[in-house]
Amino acid sequence: MQLPLGSFNPYLLNLLSRIYNKTANKIAKVALSFEAISYAQEGEDLILKRFFEDEKTGFYVDVGAHHPKRFSNSYLFYRQGWHGINIDAMPGSSRAFEKMRPRDCNLELAVSLREGPRKFYIFDEPALNTFDPSLIPSRLGRGYSIIDEKIVTTATLSNILEKYCPPSQTINFLSVDVEGLDLEALKSNDWKRFRPQLVLTECLSTSLDDAQKGELYEFMVGLNYKLFAKTLNTFFFADALLPRFRSSHS
Repeated sequence: MQLPLGSFNPYLLNLLSRIYNKTANKIAKVALSFEAISYAQEGEDLILKRFFEDEKTGFYVDVGAHHPKRFSNSYLFYRQGWHGINIDAMPGSSRAFEKMRPRDCNLELAVSLREGPRKFYIFDEPALNTFDPSLIPSRLGRGYSIIDEKIVTTATLSNILEKYCPPSQTINFLSVDVEGLDLEALKSNDWKRFRPQLVLTECLSTSLDDAQKGELYEFMVGLNYKLFAKTLNTFFFADALLPRFRSSHS
């Protein structure tokens, strides 16, 4: 039967639509299989993923963990089957971690070189919460507000790891982001007892040359760690004694 010009066959149109939708869905699935999923703020977890080459098990320590998923350097690895210790100073923060990451050890603690009470400034953007009062003016100037202040008990990283890290546990990576007090947190560790393979720490200098002149860089190099990567605001240090780095330090 010949159809008049300008008319259409509803059955044929429906068939073509179904074929198109199936094809589009297959293309979308293929595209998603190549998508790089990151939960970190600047893709730090993708750099870690490349370094560890999709290892299915491992252990991390996330200091200043903030949230079980948002801006997290460790959540991607939790999804892959890893586990570890999440530490955040925000009162009540462990509830979300216990719900979303029950395999982990989730602690409401502040890491500091000096143990004892300390004032914690809470912003309307939780990622900016800090103990460092020197950071407050710049954040207020950017439109953020302090919504609360609390006195929080602090502990050294070495004491926390002594209590909560399993004996002889290899720490694959340590992530430290405590808003201005990263160096203090790193100094509070016992590096002879607890020596992560990789250390991520915040560095707000966008200039690599300037960052390598800073105290934090000098401290990590002095511990025989090697800077091997950097995002805009994060340093990646690797233990220079790891096999892939040992040749350049022999």
